[in-house]
Amino acid sequence: MTGIVGVNRDPMGTGQGAELLINVWGYCLGSSFTEEKDVPEGLLHPRRLRDGVHQGVIDGGNQSGIPYGCGWEYFDERYLGKPLVYCGTVGTLPKKIGEVKGFEKSIKPGDLIVMGGGRIGKDGIHGATFSSEELHQDSPVQAVQIGDPITQKKLGDFTYEARNRGLYRFITDNGAGGLSSSIGEMAEICGGCRMDLGQAPLKYAGLAPWEILVSEAQERMSYAVPPEHIEEFKRLAAERDVEVTVLGEFTADGKFHILFNGETVALLDIEFMHGGLPRLHLNARWQTPQWPEPDPAALAKRNMTADLTAMLGRLNIASDEFKARQYDHEVKGLSVVKPFVGKCRDVVSDATVTMIEPLSTEGVILSAAILPRYSDIDTYHMMASSIDLAVRRVLAVGGRLGHIAGLDNFCWPDPVQSEKTPDGEYKLAQLVRANLALYDYTKAFKVPCISGKDSMKNDSTRGGRKISIPPSVLFSVIARMDDIRLAVTLDAKLAGDDVYVLGATGDETGGSEYYAMLGFTGNKVPKVDADAALKLYGKVAELTGRKLAHSLHTPGFGGLGAGFAKVAMGGRLGLAVDLSAVPQAGGLDTPVLLYSESNSRFIMTASPDKRDEIAKILSGVPFARVGVVTAEPVLALRDGAAEIRLPVADLVKAYQATLKNI
Repeated sequence: MTGIVGVNRDPMGTGQGAELLINVWGYCLGSSFTEEKDVPEGLLHPRRLRDGVHQGVIDGGNQSGIPYGCGWEYFDERYLGKPLVYCGTVGTLPKKIGEVKGFEKSIKPGDLIVMGGGRIGKDGIHGATFSSEELHQDSPVQAVQIGDPITQKKLGDFTYEARNRGLYRFITDNGAGGLSSSIGEMAEICGGCRMDLGQAPLKYAGLAPWEILVSEAQERMSYAVPPEHIEEFKRLAAERDVEVTVLGEFTADGKFHILFNGETVALLDIEFMHGGLPRLHLNARWQTPQWPEPDPAALAKRNMTADLTAMLGRLNIASDEFKARQYDHEVKGLSVVKPFVGKCRDVVSDATVTMIEPLSTEGVILSAAILPRYSDIDTYHMMASSIDLAVRRVLAVGGRLGHIAGLDNFCWPDPVQSEKTPDGEYKLAQLVRANLALYDYTKAFKVPCISGKDSMKNDSTRGGRKISIPPSVLFSVIARMDDIRLAVTLDAKLAGDDVYVLGATGDETGGSEYYAMLGFTGNKVPKVDADAALKLYGKVAELTGRKLAHSLHTPGFGGLGAGFAKVAMGGRLGLAVDLSAVPQAGGLDTPVLLYSESNSRFIMTASPDKRDEIAKILSGVPFARVGVVTAEPVLALRDGAAEIRLPVADLVKAYQATLKNI
C-alpha cells in the first residue's frame, strides 16, 4: 500500500500541487510456483508476497478514487530474495493559479513550516536506507510504513482547495527521510529553517527527536505558508478534518536548526547537508559474457505447435487478468484504450489511453518496458531495447514521436566491489553501459527523461544464501495524444483484412522468453538501429493518423509467434500467415523467425482496399503483406513445409490457464 499512496504524494507535491489522474503498477517477483524447499529461511514464499503486494496496491489506489492505467508483472527466480514493486501516478497542474504559474513554487524567510495530514510514528524509520541495502537477518521491521488512503484522500482534497485559494507558497511530500528530507530540501531553497519537533503530532508518546525527524509515517505533506494566511489555512483544514501543525519557520541564516521543546538537538550548515558528502570513485570492468547456445538442428526438430502453446502459458506472457481486474480501471470514467482489449476484453493492451478530463478529445498514453534477461548478455542493449519497446508501444495505440517523455527506474544488485561482492566491478560496468545507452537512445528518439530513481543494493543474504536481482531498468513513458479518436488496439477487426509485418526480424533470440523456456540465455541480444526505427515510426504514425490501421500490435516477449496469437485472440478471428514472407535479415530458421525478439516491429491488419496507399506510405522501410484475417478462428502459421495450426479457443485456454484464479 505504501508504494501507491506514497507515490501519489509526489505529484501532489509538484509545483503548486498536481491533482491525481492515473495510477500505474508493475512488479518483479519470483514464480508463484516455486517449491517451498527452494525458498531460503526467513523469506516469504513468492505466492504470498505476490498476493500481499497486489492487495496493498489495489486497496491503496481503489480507496483513493484514482483509476489504474497500465500494469504488468515480470517473473524471474532472482527476484525471490528482494522483489521489486513499482508504482506511479500521473497528475495534472493548472497553467496558472491566480498570478502564480502552476509549476512554480517559492519560499520566503519568515514563511511558516506547516505539516499536514497523518501523525508521526515509528513506522518508516530507516525506510529510505532499508530500500537501498541488502536484505539480511537484522533488517528492521519498523522500516515498513503503514498506509492510510482515506486520510490521504482528505489531505489531497484539502490541499487542492488551499492551493486554489493561494494559501501556501510551497508544498512537498514527506517521503524518504520524512521531515529531515522535506524541510531540509525546502530550507536549501530559502536559505535556512528553525523547526521544533516537540510541536509535531505523534501517534503515541515515546519517540525520540531523531525518530520524529526521520520517520516516514505516511499521509503527510509539508507546506510553506505565509504568516498572513496561516489562520485561514488552519480554519480550512479544520473544516475538511485535516490535522495541520505549525512546526517553525524558514530563515535565511544558512542553518538547519532543529529543536525539541525549545532545546537545540541539531544544528547543521545547509551547504554541508546538501553538498558535504564526497563522491565515490569506483572502478568498473566490462567483459562480454559468453553463454551456451542451443543446437539449431535440435530446435528444428521441436514440435512448433506445442512450443507456441507453451509460450502462451509462460509467466511473462500469460494473462494476469485475475489480479489485474481487481484494480479499478474505470473510476472517473476517463479510459479510452483500456488495460485489456479485444472482442472479449481479455488480451493485455500494448499501452493505455486516458482522457485528460471528461468529454475531452485530448488524452495521455502510458506504456512501460522492462527486459532484465537481456542484462545477462549486455546491459547496453537491454537499456536500448527497453526504450525502443516503451516508445513503440505508444506508437501501437496511435501515438507519435515528438510528444513522449520518459522515466528511468534503475534497480541493481550491489555494484561496489567487496569481499561479499567479488564481481562488483563487472556489475558497475553493467551500470555504466546501461547509462550510456540511456543517453544515446533517449537523445536519438528525442524522449527526455523527466524523472527517475535508483536502488543499488537489491541483494538478500537471508537463510545463508545470497540472491541478487538481475540488473533491471523499468523505462516508463507518457505521451500526449491530441485526438483520442485516432486510438487503435491490437485485436484483429475484420475477416478479409490483410496482415502486415512492419520492420525486419533478425537472428536475435539471446535473452528471449523462448530461450528461457529451453533453459538457455544465448548471446545474440536484440539491438536497436535508431535511424531505421525513427524512419519506420514516422510512417506508422502516418498510418494511424489516416486511420489506415484496423489493428496494430508491437511484439515483445515471445516475438512474432506470441504477437500473431494475441492479434487473433483479441479479435476471436483467425490469421493465415506465410512466415516466409516476413521481412528478415537472411534466411532464418522457423523457431528463430517466430521467437526472435528483434526491436522496432509491428503487426498490422488493414483493409485490402488500402493496399496501394499503405505501400506508398511504407516505401523505404522493411514491410510485407504476410497473410489475411480469416473468419474461421484458427491461427495458421506456415513456413515452407512447417506449419502451426491452432484453434483460437486453444490459444485463449493456454494464455489464461497459468494464472487463472491466482
